[in-house]
Amino acid sequence: MKKHSMIAITAFGFLSLASFTRAQDWSGNKFSLSSSTFKNNETLPISTIYNYQYNGTNICSLDGSPGGDESPELSWSNAPRGTRSFAVTTFDVTAGVTHWGMYNISAETTELPENAGVTGSTYGEQVINTYGSAGTNADLNYGGPCPPADYPPNVHHYVFTVYALDTELKLPSSANFPPTALTLYRSLVGAGSSGHILASARITGLYSTTPK
Repeated sequence: MKKHSMIAITAFGFLSLASFTRAQDWSGNKFSLSSSTFKNNETLPISTIYNYQYNGTNICSLDGSPGGDESPELSWSNAPRGTRSFAVTTFDVTAGVTHWGMYNISAETTELPENAGVTGSTYGEQVINTYGSAGTNADLNYGGPCPPADYPPNVHHYVFTVYALDTELKLPSSANFPPTALTLYRSLVGAGSSGHILASARITGLYSTTPK
């Protein structure tokens, strides 16, 4: 029950953010997000997929091939004037879980290269991914998709969102309790309700482990 409640709260936080953001900068140009790793609303490549070995095979891929578990390249443009930091999230809207959260990305940044979501990344601060647990700093990174096979809906939708803020975020954390996706969403919702989220943009990647 607790796990389902946390998923519901996290999903609510993610969806609530949509009403707090604008999509255009001061000149009227649209704040946009793209990726050279995958195209919007198309299948994510194996390089981004989680690598979970069971009996010598990766259960997160259709043919058992190893997943790269690397965050995709992300590029954004037309950030609003006054932007002081960016935050990026990867949310599986089908399952209601977060695979990546990075915040306090420099305002001068316009791109995250592939595999920027590694532990100890210099591009920004990160939250525990969906496979992590409190007290596990090694899970402060990107964790790729691994939807269950033959469990409808078979195709999961992974939404990559970038937020432009006029401030930096301060998430409660300690050595034993690093920041989680829930604390990030709460911070973003708070920033949004105070008018600190200037714009957001998103693209969606698809993935399934169920043969067609």
